[in-house]
Amino acid sequence: MALVRLIDLAPVAVVLLIFCCCSSINPGVAVDTLRQGGPALPPGSNSSLDSPSGQFSLAITEFNSDNLTCRYLGLWWEFRYFIWTADASFRICDGSGRLVLDRNGTLKLTHSAGPPFVLYSNTTTTSKNLTAAVQDNGSLSVSDGNDPLWQSFDSPTDSWLPGMKLGVVNTGLQNRKLTSWLVDSLPVKGAFTLEWDPKREELVMKRRGAVYWASGKQLGPGRFQNLDLTAGISSAGLDYNVTRVSKDGDDYLTFGVSVNGNSVPGQWNFSILALGHDGGIEDKTVGVPALDPDLCDGNSTEKGCVRWGGPECRSSNEERFYLPRWDEMLEEWDEVDGAANGSVVAGSISDCKEWCWNHCQCGGVSLQRAGNGTTQCVFYKYGVSSNESSGVPRANMYRQIKGKVARKYDSGGDGSTNAPSISPSAAPSAVDPPATAKVKNSSIGKWVKKSGKWVLVGTALAFIILLILGTVWYTRKRKLRELMTAMEDDGNGGHDHLTVYSVAMIMTATDNFSPQNKLGQGGFGPVYKGKLSNGLEVAVKRLSETSSQGLVEFRNELVLIAKLQHRNLVKLLGYCIHEEEKMLVYEYMANKSLDSFIFDESKRSQLDWNVRFNIIEGIAQGLLYLHKYSRVRIIHRDLKVSNILLDEKFNPKISDFGLARIFYTNASKANTNRPVGTFGYMSPEYMMEGVFSTKSDVFSFGIMLLEIVSGRKNYRLIQQDPPINLVGYAWKLWEEGTPLQLMDPFLSDFDNYRDQILRCITIGLLCIEYKARDRPSMSEAISMLNNQVASLPIPKQPGFTTQPRSIGSERRNLPENCSHNDVTLTTMYAR
Repeated sequence: MALVRLIDLAPVAVVLLIFCCCSSINPGVAVDTLRQGGPALPPGSNSSLDSPSGQFSLAITEFNSDNLTCRYLGLWWEFRYFIWTADASFRICDGSGRLVLDRNGTLKLTHSAGPPFVLYSNTTTTSKNLTAAVQDNGSLSVSDGNDPLWQSFDSPTDSWLPGMKLGVVNTGLQNRKLTSWLVDSLPVKGAFTLEWDPKREELVMKRRGAVYWASGKQLGPGRFQNLDLTAGISSAGLDYNVTRVSKDGDDYLTFGVSVNGNSVPGQWNFSILALGHDGGIEDKTVGVPALDPDLCDGNSTEKGCVRWGGPECRSSNEERFYLPRWDEMLEEWDEVDGAANGSVVAGSISDCKEWCWNHCQCGGVSLQRAGNGTTQCVFYKYGVSSNESSGVPRANMYRQIKGKVARKYDSGGDGSTNAPSISPSAAPSAVDPPATAKVKNSSIGKWVKKSGKWVLVGTALAFIILLILGTVWYTRKRKLRELMTAMEDDGNGGHDHLTVYSVAMIMTATDNFSPQNKLGQGGFGPVYKGKLSNGLEVAVKRLSETSSQGLVEFRNELVLIAKLQHRNLVKLLGYCIHEEEKMLVYEYMANKSLDSFIFDESKRSQLDWNVRFNIIEGIAQGLLYLHKYSRVRIIHRDLKVSNILLDEKFNPKISDFGLARIFYTNASKANTNRPVGTFGYMSPEYMMEGVFSTKSDVFSFGIMLLEIVSGRKNYRLIQQDPPINLVGYAWKLWEEGTPLQLMDPFLSDFDNYRDQILRCITIGLLCIEYKARDRPSMSEAISMLNNQVASLPIPKQPGFTTQPRSIGSERRNLPENCSHNDVTLTTMYAR
């Protein structure tokens, strides 16, 4: 029962965790420039200094360490990764902190606890017009309008960006290198550095000052003897061009990125090569490792690793760290007792492994909280069996906790809510090994007697949490595999016109999903304008993590729309699936969606009656194709004006087939216990009983027809007491014999089309009649539209002629040109 309750609560806990994480990184209000003597940048991620593209942001960000909260100045990439931080000593733990470019041109971080931290002191110019800004290459710079006087590229931290120099610069006066963080969750200098060694002509990684790994000599633009940037990362379409520059006393490396061999100015040619706290190298932009962090554990000498050496007990080449199974760890390992094998206060998991390596009785290690903002190493030795004569474990029985288990305690990378924090004051320096580490004397035997039951409880909880996380992970992976299979079987199979795009091509086309390219937001997620390398403009629909739709709708839209070809249906060009990213690529519609015109008083005058009637007729023809002439009968289920796209000539195209249903037989209707769609467009029988058919789409078409004629939204109350919406108002005017009063006053050519407008109002009312059997089919509706002399049936009272007051009160003060119907819900709540 307890397990069931815990599983029931798991989604709530995950939602709360995601909410907390997201709320702590909110772009909020941003500026693009700090001016000499001007306003300062206040603390908090909701205040930032943004690059022109919005891709990079400088902010004074909080990091929590147990009961200690401190702020650090750092540069974000899309508020997802830090690419640069000011000196780790520039930490503010008193709640203050502002970045200012003072009247003297000094860029400094001020706080209330002491003197300011100076990033740049102006000694070279008397200009009074200095500015500090974040550039589109990811560098923070101070300039006087010409070349930068100072830039963050000159002081790299853990990230190497295109254009950044790594090596000896300024005629040998400065050696620029990368320095890892201590742990993933805190920007304090860690155990590893990565630098270019001109004498050895190779990249060298050091751990606490000792050589740990070397790249070997360069073999090509993105390849070294022991490091191949073209492997794995090139699967994302990225090509690296690492260049060595050696002249005038300088000797350094720099690199650039091209997409599929093309480097086009102004397009997305960006990458972040980050040195991890565990000694790995990863491209953060695509999430692909370039160097495995576990490669050089122990006595391995493969691929540039340097043998650790150590005491005689570590002489075997087979000895190295590895990840045991949980049952191995719980059943076979004990915490090492005594001063020589106790718990060492240290900085990172790397420090723990080094200490363990140099003590023969140590067989395993983990990094855990020690309280007061510190972490500690906990070491384990193998349980010696009765047939062993020595207390030192044999090499082939050696166990060393590493990988996910070690990183779990280090950074919470597996999603654990017990991720540790570490006190910078307690951490080892960047060059000194933890030789003077503090040892905690404890007796494992006494501890087990007193606390054995808590070990069992903790083990059980850990197992349950792992079970839940494993189930979630497996379910997501299984769904993704099913989706990929469906893509092969139904999506691209047999439809060679569909293109499979790489994520790099999409990011290039959309300028890395620039906010300036965002076209809108729907239930599926945001839609961005893009331009492919061949010059073709496209619209990219990106599945949002917070979307009300998911893999089912993604597959549905891709598989279904690939089968459809009609001038009034939006054309799908291709798709992209990369890890958690799922995107659809469509032809670009220059005039966006119909609701952006018909509900905007400044635009809808462009829609004269001829244009509006052409739109009505085009929508009807597209629906008729779906209902009757396509290879399978299709019910759209989410027809609304925001899903009608307009090309440059205002020709309409129906879009968004994520909720559509296919009828493979002659069935005329179906039931569902999960009604989906948008309030105001859903038919009565579908909304209340879950019954849908082609007549459900006819109802939605009737609502759109009335909205196009009137320029009003069905959701907006036209009369408050009693409450009447657009449908009710149209019916009221019909009963009073004045239906033409529904017409949009912006229609200046009214007199020439009086009969046609009246006919459209009548057809709209016929399409929204309460009972599905009373509504015309789309064939009949088109016949009524085109036959201007045939008499029409008398409409009956439609459904949903009023709105609940609670819904109306929510919308009463919203502007007329604000659309409420552009988001699709899969559960029925008022929006």
